[in-house]
Amino acid sequence: MLNQHELYMSEALKQACDAFEKDEVPVGAVIVHKGRIIARAHNQIETLKDPTAHAEMIAVTQAAAYLGSERLTDCSIYATIEPCSMCAGALVLARVKNIFYGAKDPKTGACGSVFNIAGSKKLNHRIKVTGGILAQECGSVLTEFFREKRREGRK
Repeated sequence: MLNQHELYMSEALKQACDAFEKDEVPVGAVIVHKGRIIARAHNQIETLKDPTAHAEMIAVTQAAAYLGSERLTDCSIYATIEPCSMCAGALVLARVKNIFYGAKDPKTGACGSVFNIAGSKKLNHRIKVTGGILAQECGSVLTEFFREKRREGRK
């Protein structure tokens, strides 16, 4: 039986799988407000030809539109990978309450791995961060995607 966090992360994983099918780096995100998912997104960088079209960024835009506010103060985001510096910065600016992520990102993670933008005392807002939710599943989707990309490159 999945707990609440695993349930929301499984919804983010569905988004990551949608990205995989569209040949996008398989990252998914959902934003939850008062126990209800109000935004669902996956990476669309290749599709939109936009380097800012990360799952988290698209989800923030959707959630802000849903709430009619640039402040997401009572919201939590569930992302399949640790947010990068751009996404963590946007989440701080949006005043998100919690970040829950699946797999760590040792190369670009900005919630504790490489940087800690989400918890920086130099900024006017800090976000509570919890990692490792369905980490194996989240990491496996990314691993498989890049394994296929390497195979395609050898053809």
